[in-house]
Amino acid sequence: MEKLILPPRLFITGTGTDVGKSVTAAVLLAGTRGLYWKPVQSGLDDGTDAQWIQRATALPDCHFHPERHRLRRPLSPHAAAALDGVHIELDDFQAPDPAPFQHLIVEGAGGVLVPLNARHFMLDLIVQLALPVLVVAASRLGTINHTLLTLQALRDRRVSVAGVILNGPPDPSNCQAIEHFGKIPVVAQIEPLPAITPELLRNTFARHFDTSAAM
Repeated sequence: MEKLILPPRLFITGTGTDVGKSVTAAVLLAGTRGLYWKPVQSGLDDGTDAQWIQRATALPDCHFHPERHRLRRPLSPHAAAALDGVHIELDDFQAPDPAPFQHLIVEGAGGVLVPLNARHFMLDLIVQLALPVLVVAASRLGTINHTLLTLQALRDRRVSVAGVILNGPPDPSNCQAIEHFGKIPVVAQIEPLPAITPELLRNTFARHFDTSAAM
């Protein structure tokens, strides 16, 4: 498995919730020491994804750009926004300049067809930001269907897809099927990490990613 040459700016999406997007974002941020941005955070009671990633990477505040929308309930953004009396529009979002850092890591909420409002999906935000996408999927049963549907939705909107990451126990059959039918490389299979530390995240990054040609 060849290392992925990481684009300087990247959007992380998933095939659904709880597939490892934040773990993947932590790996990429620890390895690049770039800028992290979560445009929409749904759910505040247990802390935000940015707060979790900051604890995991031990990076200072300057590596974290504030969310555009922080919504109290752990629901789909459109539903959480309605309960908070907030209306989300695509014009609300503009990707931050990562300078002085070399990399921007943007993490979406849920999957590509998670609604932001009555008309727009997370996919519309991806298209507006015009960033290449890394698709994160769980390695468990069902991932082939979920991943291929996600890839199809992205390609229908002409979004550049850098690759797929599988999180969880290795499953060579699922990996091969996604690469064959999805015509896309699985750039990393990240097994469950025993204890998430900055060093472990950096080592995981070094095994799977390369930044030398992307500067």
